[in-house]
Amino acid sequence: MKKILPAVTLGLAGIVATAILGSPVSAGATAAPVQVENTKPKVHNVVLVHGAFADGSGWRAVHDRLVAKGYHVSIVQEPETSLADDVAATRRVIAMQDGPVVLVGHSYGGEVITQAGDDPKVTALVYAAASVPDAGETLGELLQKIPSPTNDIKPAGDGFLMLDPQKFPADFAADLPARQADFMARSQVFVSASILEEKVTTAAWKTKPSYGIVAGADMVSHPDLERWMYQRAHAKITEVPGSSHVVYISHPDKVTAVIEEAAGR
Repeated sequence: MKKILPAVTLGLAGIVATAILGSPVSAGATAAPVQVENTKPKVHNVVLVHGAFADGSGWRAVHDRLVAKGYHVSIVQEPETSLADDVAATRRVIAMQDGPVVLVGHSYGGEVITQAGDDPKVTALVYAAASVPDAGETLGELLQKIPSPTNDIKPAGDGFLMLDPQKFPADFAADLPARQADFMARSQVFVSASILEEKVTTAAWKTKPSYGIVAGADMVSHPDLERWMYQRAHAKITEVPGSSHVVYISHPDKVTAVIEEAAGR
């Protein structure tokens, strides 16, 4: 149970009709119907949840793309002190939304949205290189099913864990610019080791439409584990070949597309 899913990308954007203005017609002729442009998604609230060893700032590129398309986007800054604390932080943000919500989780954030996603406002779940536990499972148990390619997590003291800063760029963010990956290593959020042993009590994916994004070159969470979890959850799967664990940062367009598809249900 030494590994942790550290702390999300596809699909169908809302179809926009172009207004068609007919040319002048003679008396008695029937004018062509005018199609009214509709850019409002069915669900306009999106809540983004980061994973372990990261914070909400990594969602910036996805956030900007969604906002440009008319979505209202909120980002949870969960403390990573316990699963209960992180779920509570997510529920607080969901409660602030003015209507239906698409809930998105990266990495360990997938465990958080699996629990918090039982909120009635949540209409769909999107998992980006994420953990998808069943009720009664712990993260530690889940990660042992198909171990990750690397094991560079180590104690940070006081019951917390960290990803070795020297190994972080290659393990966590291999497809990001070196300076960006190094900064993420230096600014990583330590995660409570207790999270590995805490059981999820509710699996929202059993009752909510789900979407899963596989990071094809993930060195933190094995891509085969991601596929297995998504298949178990009957999620619609999108593959992003060559992507590192931070698929939501390195491939924001693909992650945004999946979120839009989830919002359009």
